[in-house]
Amino acid sequence: MNKSIEYIVSWLRDYNEQAHTDGFVVGLSGGIDSALVAALCEKACPGQVLGVLMPCHSNPQDAIDAHAVAEALSIATLTIPLDDPFDSLFEVLKANSEGEIKRMSKANIKPRLRMISLYFYANLMNRLVVGTGNRDERYVGYFTKWGDGAADLMPIAHLSKDEVWAMARELGVPEQVITKAPSAGLWEAQTDEQEMGFTYRVLDQYIRGQAVPEEAKQRIERLHRASGHKLVVPPYIKEND
Repeated sequence: MNKSIEYIVSWLRDYNEQAHTDGFVVGLSGGIDSALVAALCEKACPGQVLGVLMPCHSNPQDAIDAHAVAEALSIATLTIPLDDPFDSLFEVLKANSEGEIKRMSKANIKPRLRMISLYFYANLMNRLVVGTGNRDERYVGYFTKWGDGAADLMPIAHLSKDEVWAMARELGVPEQVITKAPSAGLWEAQTDEQEMGFTYRVLDQYIRGQAVPEEAKQRIERLHRASGHKLVVPPYIKEND
């Protein structure tokens, strides 16, 4: 575990130096993935990490947990309420739409607004936006394209959820964050595992080649196939095509 931590920390430090930037900006959601990323960034560049809280019709407990993370890691924070910008933008979009608006179309506005906000502060401070996606989420496409899936670098995209939990505990992330149900906060009472239709532990087992229930296997494979477009650079026509 220590070897893995040091490798990621060194990778982050080297990337920051090569990019000639002055540290990192991380969206602190109150969840374990962002907490782990913030901890790794702080080890790589002490005192050069900004944790941005971006509540958007969010569970108040998320902000409490995010502040607990920031205090435990001794990182600076900034809170940018996005409730009003979200409501205003949605009303404009809805007014120019026909038919029923799908819940996910509306919910995905939130992570995209959050990424706009993170890049605003990263540009101001000459810092890098650090993504928080793990290997499990990337495998099944459980992230919003050009929302939480957009970032300058992704330091834990190779870690399973089991490894995220273990590494977070090793780095002193508050226990209340480690044990809470993972959630993207897209709507009230939403949880990752409920929306995916299987647990992270089952997904970890599948990716490792272990046996999982047939229903979960089929759903994992369907999500993996359907989300392939999220993991590639947008296609373009080359001159000699």
